[in-house]
Amino acid sequence: MFRQFLTPRMVRKFQVMVLGGLIALGIPLASAQAEALKPYKDRLFRYKKVTESLYDGNFIVVEYSKQRDLRDRDEVDERRVFGNYVSYKPKRGRGSGELNANGRTINYMGTGKWKGGAKAIVIYIHGQGGNRFQGMNDVSFGGNFNRVQNLMVRNGGAYLTVDIKNFGKRGTADVAALIQYQKQLSPRAKVVVACGSMGGIICWNLVKSAKYSRLLNGIVLLGSPKDPNFLGSGALSRNVPIYMGQGTLDRVYNWETQANFFKQIKSRAPGYPIKFTLFDTGTHGTPIRMTDWRLVLNWMLG
Repeated sequence: MFRQFLTPRMVRKFQVMVLGGLIALGIPLASAQAEALKPYKDRLFRYKKVTESLYDGNFIVVEYSKQRDLRDRDEVDERRVFGNYVSYKPKRGRGSGELNANGRTINYMGTGKWKGGAKAIVIYIHGQGGNRFQGMNDVSFGGNFNRVQNLMVRNGGAYLTVDIKNFGKRGTADVAALIQYQKQLSPRAKVVVACGSMGGIICWNLVKSAKYSRLLNGIVLLGSPKDPNFLGSGALSRNVPIYMGQGTLDRVYNWETQANFFKQIKSRAPGYPIKFTLFDTGTHGTPIRMTDWRLVLNWMLG
C-alpha cells in the first residue's frame, strides 16, 4: 500500500527492514553525525517495528498497535501512563514566565536551563483548544512529553511551552519573540520548535520567514497541516530541517495529503533535510504520543 503510493522516479534507494531496523533502534549509520542527546528510556520509547523505509530512510512507516502502544502503556487510557515511563526530575526546575513583546504579554513555562546557559532549546506549540500546560503534562500522551523534558534536562538543555491565542501573524511573532529572548539567555543554544496539530501553522510561518528561520535548527510537525506557500517562500534554500509525523487514521489532516507534500518538497529539492514518519493505524494524536524525540532531535541537533 505505502510502497506503491510513495515510489516516484526520484526515489534513489528503497530499503525495508534492514535500514528501518537500524533507525528504529537508534543505531548510528556510517554517515550519521555525532549524537547530541544521551539515551533516556530508549527501550520503552523507540519504534517497535518499522515496516517500510523509503527515500534513503527519510520516509518510514511505523507499526502502531492500540493494544501495545496505548492500552498496555497507560494505566488510564489516554490520561495516565504507567509510572515506569516517567521521571519527575524536570519538575525541580520547572517554572512559569511572562514576556512582554509586540504589545502583548506572552505566558510560557520552562524546565531545565530555561533561564540561561542552555546547550539546546525545544519549544512546544499546542494546537487549537490547547494551552501551555499540555506540553508539560508528564502523564498524558504515553509520557512522551515527560521524555522530551527529561532529554533536555539531562543534557543541559531547556524545554518550554507557550500559550498561543492566535495561529496567524500575531502568534508567530510572539513565538519568534520568545525564541529571540531565549537566544539572548543562551546565545549558543540550538533551537527546535515543535508544533502539534494546528500549531503547525506557526512552525511553517517561522521556517518560511527569512528573518525567523535564522533562529531555527529544526521544526517538528506532529499531526499538522501542510503549507503550500512554503514551496514559493525561498525556504527551500535555507535548509532548516523538518520532521513530519502523521497517522494513517487521522481524521483532521489526511495523511496522503501530507505525504504528497513531502514528495513535492523532495521533488523540488531532493537534498532538502526533511523526514516523514507515518504511524500505520495511528490517529490524530498518535504522532505526539509515539514520535521518538531522541531520534528526531539527535538528527536536528547532532
